[in-house]
Amino acid sequence: MSFTRIQPIPSTEEIKARLPLPDDLKAIKAGRDAEIRAIFERESDKFLLIIGPCSAHNVDAVCEYVNRLARLQDQVRDKLVLVPRIYTNKPRTTGEGYKGMAHQPDPKGTPDMVIGIKTIRQMQIRAFHESHLTAADEMLYPSNLPYLEDLLSYIAVGARSVENQNHRLTISGVDVPAGMKNPTGGDLDVMFNAIYAAQIPHVFFYNGWEVGTSGNPLTHAVLRGMAYQGRSMPNYHYEDLIRIAEHYLARNLDNPTLIVDTNHNNSNKIFSEQPRIGLEVMRSRQHSALLRNTVRGLMVESYLQEGSQKADEGIFGKSITDPCLGWKDTEVFVKELAEVA
Repeated sequence: MSFTRIQPIPSTEEIKARLPLPDDLKAIKAGRDAEIRAIFERESDKFLLIIGPCSAHNVDAVCEYVNRLARLQDQVRDKLVLVPRIYTNKPRTTGEGYKGMAHQPDPKGTPDMVIGIKTIRQMQIRAFHESHLTAADEMLYPSNLPYLEDLLSYIAVGARSVENQNHRLTISGVDVPAGMKNPTGGDLDVMFNAIYAAQIPHVFFYNGWEVGTSGNPLTHAVLRGMAYQGRSMPNYHYEDLIRIAEHYLARNLDNPTLIVDTNHNNSNKIFSEQPRIGLEVMRSRQHSALLRNTVRGLMVESYLQEGSQKADEGIFGKSITDPCLGWKDTEVFVKELAEVA
């Protein structure tokens, strides 16, 4: 074994005791969770929009973005539910370099996981306190989830994690909607198997305990396109959505719901295409009762500044991972979605 022990990690209870969620915010979260759950359980016709930067790497910029989103939420409240993406674990695809805010460096520049865990919880609480919008995060590292689970209203499992058994079993113990992305190769059976696995009960080893779960009926599908022989292949067009929805319903899974990711391989990683893609999905919903019932949200990558930058450039509110839609275009896009939702 070549592992070197660096330092013990504080327990979930210790971190939550140091950085508790105030009671007033707990009540707001319960209301937000109920509003979002109603979309998946068909008790609400509102449309879900999970929107924000590819990765959260600057606390002040993230909070500025989420505060703007809160003001926009007030304007579209009758039609849309906005859930800010505060993706604290997002690494670069190769695993080299930036590994997400959970790997925050100490003052000497050395990665320090204890500092990282505190930082991401502080950021999530601050963003929630200032905006009253509970967030979404991507569960890249299942062992990190307990440090944030009381703050989140949505959890995403990425295209490279969806086949991992630990991710599937962990989601089975979550009580908020969890999106399983189709893998990068596009195999829908992998995605549907992941949904099924997360919707049923399990007993397994987790963070030093034998645990039991009851299954998560709000686990659902996220379509992000696919890569084939070096080319991006979308799966958001009308014919794709009909085929996938029919396949989904044949599986007899709970709350069959499709969320369309407007970036990644669906946009050929051209971030400016996201509004066009999102509005096409809305037109498809208008054309088909099946899709109106099944396609119930979008994922959008958006930030204060459009595009992306290198990690050391230091431009406020600009992504250091995937390029994002800028705020001006985001605001126009969200208002257009509300008009057709």
